[in-house]
Amino acid sequence: MKWHEITISTTEQAIEMISNFLHEMDADGVSIEESGTLNKERDTSLGQWYELPLNDIPEGQAVIKGYFLESVDMDALKAVVVPRIEQLREFGIDPGSFEISSRVVDEEDWATAWKQYFKPIRVSERLTIKPTWEEYEPAEGENIIELDPGMAFGTGTHPTTSLCLQTLESVIKGDEEIIDVGTGSGILAIGAMKLGARRVLALDLDPIAVSSATENVRLNGLQDDIEVVESDLLGVLGGKVVHAVNERDARSTSVTLPVDLVVANILAEIILLFIDDVFAALKPNGIYIASGIFKNKETDVEDGLIRSGFEVIDKRRDQDWIAFVARKPQVNE
Repeated sequence: MKWHEITISTTEQAIEMISNFLHEMDADGVSIEESGTLNKERDTSLGQWYELPLNDIPEGQAVIKGYFLESVDMDALKAVVVPRIEQLREFGIDPGSFEISSRVVDEEDWATAWKQYFKPIRVSERLTIKPTWEEYEPAEGENIIELDPGMAFGTGTHPTTSLCLQTLESVIKGDEEIIDVGTGSGILAIGAMKLGARRVLALDLDPIAVSSATENVRLNGLQDDIEVVESDLLGVLGGKVVHAVNERDARSTSVTLPVDLVVANILAEIILLFIDDVFAALKPNGIYIASGIFKNKETDVEDGLIRSGFEVIDKRRDQDWIAFVARKPQVNE
């Protein structure tokens, strides 16, 4: 089978938005390659190692590739993608002097080639992400997240995902009910359960992500504890979501609102749209972890959290990315 491969050379800052554009346009796969320069700062505090090939991509730049069915009109697709990338500048995201090209490739050239670069990686004191096709023997106290991300976001290698997992580890005390908004591959929901949460409701509007997260939940044996639903948070709050029931013991695996913790590792522009919904979904003293925020949106997100009534109790950073930890105050505060 042959596929159209579209290649976009841009900045690392624009990766998440452009990747999202390609997914929204029904890409059957998206790959991202960042600069392989040895000058790039990488966190090795937990013994992480990086098996990434050196390349000629300039520091701070990235190459994004999307794969589309051979029947897709690529000229029409480019005509939609280009103005959307240009519009990113209006939101403070600089895509640079991006370049776009396309070609036809064989399926075997791309469908599995990326797997050789995805190795087990320890992302926190207690969590290690292991791709399903790799052999790995965990150390004592090391919790393994089995992952096959497929076409969904979230392998743990991007700073926003590892930052979110580290933040979850510092916040979860045990027995929490949690909502994961924009679950992607399900990695944060699975990590939360491995860290001691009682139950997680994982939400995503992308049916591909829902399918991927559901499979990863099954791979980790957590289908009794994590419910994956195609919805946004507003749908849950409005009672529009019909929750699944576990067939084995006929009990709902859904959380009970309000919950102890909400986590969202998505774009700052999206986070700003539903902060009030998160506030409504949380118990007093409940915690909101908001990640996926580039440094140029730090003030906007912090102001939005405070306007909605949150108290910002911590900010964690990895390279140019930020994760906020915010608390919903007690009613009498």
